[in-house]
Amino acid sequence: MSQQKPLDAASIERLLTIELARATERAAIAAARLRGRGDEMAADRAAVEAMHEELARLPVRGRIVIGEGEESESARLHVGCEIGRAVGLDVELAVAPLEGATLCAKDQPGAIAIAAAASSGALLHAPESYMDKIAVGPGYPHGVVDLDRDPADNVRALAEAKGVSTSGVTVCVLDRPRHAEIISKCRKAGACVRLISDGDVAGVVFVTHPAETGVDMYLGRGGAPEGVLAAAVLRCAGGQMQGRLVLENAEQRARAAKHGPVDPRKKYGVTDMVTGDVVVCVTGVTDGPLVKGVVFGRSALETETLVYRSATGTVRRIGARRAAT
Repeated sequence: MSQQKPLDAASIERLLTIELARATERAAIAAARLRGRGDEMAADRAAVEAMHEELARLPVRGRIVIGEGEESESARLHVGCEIGRAVGLDVELAVAPLEGATLCAKDQPGAIAIAAAASSGALLHAPESYMDKIAVGPGYPHGVVDLDRDPADNVRALAEAKGVSTSGVTVCVLDRPRHAEIISKCRKAGACVRLISDGDVAGVVFVTHPAETGVDMYLGRGGAPEGVLAAAVLRCAGGQMQGRLVLENAEQRARAAKHGPVDPRKKYGVTDMVTGDVVVCVTGVTDGPLVKGVVFGRSALETETLVYRSATGTVRRIGARRAAT
């Protein structure tokens, strides 16, 4: 893409918010039609196709920087894919048409469709690797938690900042064997540990809505691209996050290098992963703590979408109703 034009805050609001919401809504509806069918791949394909079709209508030049893997791995929404009408403003897109495919296939809570749009160069081009993460919601002193501290120390520091005992802190952790030590240390410190089976992005986003989710901190290792998507929400809604890339072998390091210079020792903060103005849309596929899932009625279907915008720090909840087809 040539002749890049900076994306100003007014334009991203006017041109992208509703269009991006339509894209996540369509992906969520397509995936929801396959809820509980036990076929993760079919649900994911349906969501990808639906989101791709809607994003192709964007009145901007869009480029996928976080998406469905590399070009050789996906025919739609792969990293580097250019999408939109190829005119006007340039934007970067980070998408997860179906975050929590297993949750959708099992009709379990928490599956979402999510997409973020930002000005060119604003999003960290994270490789397909793991990332160690820690996140807390808004309202705490800077540096209240740190990725390099022991989990128990982070629990105690957050409890002090929150003004409660450690039993008043809830930590969300992805339920994986690799997190056994983290889980044990948080529990020994007195914290409640909320285990989630899937949904790495949503797990981090929980901390921005503590009143609804009951989650104070997210901790653990998950996908690096998912870390950028989650950071985009924190950029809008507030909160703190640190992430460090985990490059375990030469293949991963080589793959990461394609995205530009990477430093596996660096702790990436929210503003390292997302700079400038960004809009994020999250639509529910199945019911969850963040948003309701798609409701299929006899004559209409309903969706619920959260729309985040960093320039104003606003979070809008959009309920949409359309004729059933």
